[in-house]
Amino acid sequence: MSSIQSALQAIDNFIWGPPLLMLLVGTGIYLTFRLGLLQIVRLPQALRLVFGRDQGHGKEGDVSSFGALCTALSATIGTGNIVGVATAIKLGGPGALFWMWMAALFGMATKYAECLLAVKYRVTDANGQMAGGPMYYLERGLGSKPLAKLFALFGIGVAFFGIGTFPQVNAISDAMSLSFSVPREATAVVLTLLVAMVTLGGIHSISSVSSKIVPFMALFYIVSCLGVLIANAAALPQAAALVVTSAFSGQAATGGFVGAGIMLAIQSGVARGVFSNESGLGSAPIAAAAAKTDSCVEQGLVSMTGTFFDTIIICTMTGLTLVVTGVWSGDLSGAAMTSAAFAQGLNPHVGQYLVSIGLLFFAFTTILGWNYYGERCAEYLFGVKAIKPYRLIFLVLVACGAFLHLDMIWLLADIVNGLMAIPNLIGLIGLRHVVLAETRAFFASASQEQETQTQTA
Repeated sequence: MSSIQSALQAIDNFIWGPPLLMLLVGTGIYLTFRLGLLQIVRLPQALRLVFGRDQGHGKEGDVSSFGALCTALSATIGTGNIVGVATAIKLGGPGALFWMWMAALFGMATKYAECLLAVKYRVTDANGQMAGGPMYYLERGLGSKPLAKLFALFGIGVAFFGIGTFPQVNAISDAMSLSFSVPREATAVVLTLLVAMVTLGGIHSISSVSSKIVPFMALFYIVSCLGVLIANAAALPQAAALVVTSAFSGQAATGGFVGAGIMLAIQSGVARGVFSNESGLGSAPIAAAAAKTDSCVEQGLVSMTGTFFDTIIICTMTGLTLVVTGVWSGDLSGAAMTSAAFAQGLNPHVGQYLVSIGLLFFAFTTILGWNYYGERCAEYLFGVKAIKPYRLIFLVLVACGAFLHLDMIWLLADIVNGLMAIPNLIGLIGLRHVVLAETRAFFASASQEQETQTQTA
């Protein structure tokens, strides 16, 4: 059994090695410059679309653009924002946070492109709902049904055995057990019932719950982090400087202040950044396809803010909290490191509870989001008749997740998660001219309309 696990670990390290990370970031860099730094230049417009009054009334789609964004964020903002950032900084030092920012900056362009394509090539299924994502733009845009089926198969694997169930359920069970002394059995029953109540209602129910929980949980966690940063305000400038300088010196936490090399900082930051915001993995486009919109470009702009919120804001808060309190250079790692930062920055007792509550919300919403992603993949492969069986299997796996500690299954899930990205990136590269053409046409039309209005006035 150990030999199998070693083999899987080697496969996982290979898949998530420099080639895939370079392809993910490289695609983002290419799109960034071909789109004229769109994620920077058009970010104010994108934020206005997110928080504006027009939420798709009378337009084709299932949920509002904000609802689609929150559904995507529910899956994206997860334990990686707490545990993943701590892991990156533990391995690569404070400089890993800088490289997370770089991955997010270029990842915003990737997220824009994949969500634009999701709306452009979406279809109406037999239930009258919108279905879209990499499966559809790989088949209808790129003309490759085999790649589309591969993506859908990997997507179901991640939903069933990885991000969607076991790691999240275990995180919730551990938090409830350690912080609130709730038995795992009770957690499993209550969690399964809550997930069933939400997910059996489909995208409308998931979107409705996500639209309420995601803004609340993000605000709750940001305020908690701000409390730590304000309490350590004097050390904040030095911490920010350390993040930038160590990005190019490779100062790591392993064994104290040990030079880990610039490449370790880059690999740790980029890898955890991609895991956190999922830009290029092809998951967020599945939710974006359900948005009520008549413009694939506008939905692309809305969707790219998900990477901004996830990494530039929330991961930054976690990272600065770890660096400003100095816990990054200690012996702790993962959630324990983040708990120590909150305990030191706020209160020894309050800190643990704040991190546990954050994990509860983040993990629960990730389960909801990935349930929907896997459902859309199952529908693509087997039709609408597969939706009910898929939901029942998903609920059974959620119920079992609290009692499983299977490293091998998590390795398999990690592998499948990486494999998802490959067909999606092929689709993005193959359809890059569609993205560029749609973008140029939209902004040219908007500019002409604005000019006409100015002349009329």
